[in-house]
Amino acid sequence: MRNVLILLAASAAALPLGNLAAAEVGIAATGPVVELTVYESIDIAPDTATVGAGVTTEAASASEAMRQNSAAMQKVIARLKTLGIAEKDIQTAGINLNANYEYDQATSRQVFRGYRASNTVSVILRKIDDTGKVLDALVEAGANDLSGPYFSIENDTEAKILARKRAVERAQAQARDYAKMLGYSDIRVLTINEALEGRGPMESKRGSDFGFLQAMSTEAPVQPGMVSTGVALSISFELVGNPAAGSK
Repeated sequence: MRNVLILLAASAAALPLGNLAAAEVGIAATGPVVELTVYESIDIAPDTATVGAGVTTEAASASEAMRQNSAAMQKVIARLKTLGIAEKDIQTAGINLNANYEYDQATSRQVFRGYRASNTVSVILRKIDDTGKVLDALVEAGANDLSGPYFSIENDTEAKILARKRAVERAQAQARDYAKMLGYSDIRVLTINEALEGRGPMESKRGSDFGFLQAMSTEAPVQPGMVSTGVALSISFELVGNPAAGSK
């Protein structure tokens, strides 16, 4: 007799940690056990895009560099709001202040040139068709450091359900192949363990990096393409039914 544990898959958010121990149930397996890991992904059109918008300024003093930077970033944020982007979708990603040095080849020394300040915000765009227009508007408002876009989907529940269904069907088909090859008539599920693929609600495929952009005379072309989401299942099956004659 072989003892096997059945693990009930649940996300950390859906199942409190204190209840995890209650998800283990002992099951006795008398036949051979096949353990399979199956991954399935679904491609789906994205509905959100995330871009990074930053401002870098230089000045002789640290306070002046920060003052100029704050004024410039306030213009960028104000422009985002005029485009209908909600305040909750604008998040500061980083503020930096550093001394600025340049190498002087004549003296072979680092020469102090003042201070460089930078401020970057992460912006979620819920109308991805407006991504190019927003990027152009950011440059016009004074942003001189752009990154992204990073495309994703806000709710991938239905896609995950389809991926899960396909993964289970494929695992069952593989397990039945083993049963047939070894002379058993059927299979029985013993354990299921699910790992969700994704970052947040869904993994996003990264778009091209814009980096530093000069002001553009035409709207930046943006192609959202597709993003993927999926599940990885580890399933254990017991081979059941009398083995065919001579298969022992």
